[in-house]
Amino acid sequence: MSVQEKYTGVISLINQSGGREVTVVEENGVLKVSATVPSPTEKIKVWNEIKRIGGESPSDIMADIRMDSEVPTERTYVVQSGDTLSKIAKEFYGNANEYMKIAEANGISNPDKINVGQELRIP
Repeated sequence: MSVQEKYTGVISLINQSGGREVTVVEENGVLKVSATVPSPTEKIKVWNEIKRIGGESPSDIMADIRMDSEVPTERTYVVQSGDTLSKIAKEFYGNANEYMKIAEANGISNPDKINVGQELRIP
């Protein structure tokens, strides 16, 4: 299996996420991927897929994933059943430990107390 075949899911995800300026080159057993995705959420999803396939520090892929400059720095999210601030932070930042950013941006004094339907600002 070639490295490009191994990471087919990453390329598909980039394309499904509205990726632009996508280049994929395999050289000496290393896949070099470059792309621009619409937002931080898509960028995180791409990196999570790379790690899912290749492990935490894959040596067979080099990726340069950029975001469109038009992306707002702050978004909103409506709390769903089963959500926690840690889960939301993991989705938006790729790190569950960043939950306090969301708590502080929304004036939440107890991070364990969020409600379904609550609209959160995501800085």
